Amino acid sequence: MFDQTFILLYVDSPAASADFYARLLGRDALEASPTFAMFALGGGVKLGLWARHTVAPAAVAAGGGAEIGFPVPDAGTVRTVHADWAARGLTIAQAPTEMDFGTTFVALDPDGHRLRVFAPGAE
Repeated sequence: MFDQTFILLYVDSPAASADFYARLLGRDALEASPTFAMFALGGGVKLGLWARHTVAPAAVAAGGGAEIGFPVPDAGTVRTVHADWAARGLTIAQAPTEMDFGTTFVALDPDGHRLRVFAPGAE
């Protein structure tokens, strides 16, 4: 019915979040304003960062209510990305671990949204 190509996160500061994601993704925002920023994630998927206090109708969710998955090819890459993100100072909520679906770790963005890096299946 619809192509799901847009992820929208409510954030306290689009400028601060845009800076975080620009450094994390290694690319500039496609657009930015005082209340909104948007990034291309690849495969036609875009990430929007909307100022929580300007969402209409008003957003009732507090920060950290969403998770973005970043699939990688194998468990070694999960560990490499974990080491890189930890060295960059990202808050790590879950160290690399084996779960039912494969190897994963979770970092947090400035608003507490989860960034899950994972490699499906066991290595």
